[in-house]
Amino acid sequence: MHAKTIASIRGIGAKTCPRIQAWQKTATFGSTIDLADTDIVADAAAILALNEQIKALDARIEAAACTCPMTGRLRTLPGFGVTGTAELSGEIGSLRRFETEASLALYLGMAPLEHSSGLQQRSKRPKCVNSRCQAALMTCIVRHMACVPESRVYYDRKRAQGKRHNQAVRALGRHLVRVIWRMLHDDRDYELRGE
Repeated sequence: MHAKTIASIRGIGAKTCPRIQAWQKTATFGSTIDLADTDIVADAAAILALNEQIKALDARIEAAACTCPMTGRLRTLPGFGVTGTAELSGEIGSLRRFETEASLALYLGMAPLEHSSGLQQRSKRPKCVNSRCQAALMTCIVRHMACVPESRVYYDRKRAQGKRHNQAVRALGRHLVRVIWRMLHDDRDYELRGE
């Protein structure tokens, strides 16, 4: 495969591409493997067709999202992409559904319920969480951490306190829900303020 073809494969980065090219020169297959096998060719064609369908669907989502004010506002958050913000907007619907930002956080799965007793400190997952919204927001938060160093510091601090990855992401998510609430409530775009 040429470098351009390898680089077009989703998930292959600049570091991996040269390693794959070097491996191709020395790679050998067992005598029982037929490279012209129809199953391999059919699977490869199906994968390429699915990639094209995903691109077309992403384009349709982006076109539909352009008309939604909530999606446009959420897109100003670093790391929040088209698909994630479109899903969040669609599932949230209207901010009027929620009395406070805490109720929005509960709906998005970023506010665990206290379930402590005596000396045991525990929390439990609320049943009113929109799991699609939660998954979309968790993905957006992880991408947001890669774009905003302050958010990464917050996440690292939570990890240092002994929280697992998902707990630390939800803690950052709880903070971001406050930001999202204020953005949507005040009709303001996200802005990263310097020191």
